[in-house]
Amino acid sequence: MSAAPSYPQASSHRSAQHEGTPVSPAFSICVYCGSRAGSRTEFSAAATAVGSWIGSHGGQLVYGGGRSGLMGIVAHATLQAGGQVVGIIPKALVEKELADHDCTELHIVDTMHERKRMMAERADAFLALPGGIGTFEEFFEAWTWRQLGYHDKPVGLLNIAGYYDKLLEFLRASVEQQFMGDWQMTLMREGAEPAALLRELVESAGLSPQPRLDAI
Repeated sequence: MSAAPSYPQASSHRSAQHEGTPVSPAFSICVYCGSRAGSRTEFSAAATAVGSWIGSHGGQLVYGGGRSGLMGIVAHATLQAGGQVVGIIPKALVEKELADHDCTELHIVDTMHERKRMMAERADAFLALPGGIGTFEEFFEAWTWRQLGYHDKPVGLLNIAGYYDKLLEFLRASVEQQFMGDWQMTLMREGAEPAALLRELVESAGLSPQPRLDAI
């Protein structure tokens, strides 16, 4: 996996239950997901499965630092399974998104751009769960950065209960209308089974060269 980059300056918090030097994680997955739980129990179950898989395999979750909705569920599940959790949240959203002070590391940054860049730097791969416009924007940005060569980290879309069926249909239509190429679709992996998709992302991340996120 790629060497650890330098991170932007940020205030941070380490919960008392995580004092000491944590063991280096086997891998680090950046998860984008909703600050709401959504209307179907499958969404919460998938977030729990993702966090449990990351934690039980010695991994680290990097996410937006909130404790509500799917964000809180995936973070709690990771910690419960013995994994590490890095939360990154802008000052303006600390109260709105209910910052989770149980994170192994909680970084409070100045801007949304700083948050997203730090999340990208701390991750070996990216995974989007169901969510709203914030999740969409983060997923597409990570995908775009890979297309442009700013990083070569795998990007995944977890399509639970058909949530992203319409989006995938639209993306295929974009290819048909020649606004995208088939090769761009190959830069994004999608699946409906958390463990299988996570395993694929982690295995692919081992091939990632040094990212160029400093160029963003």
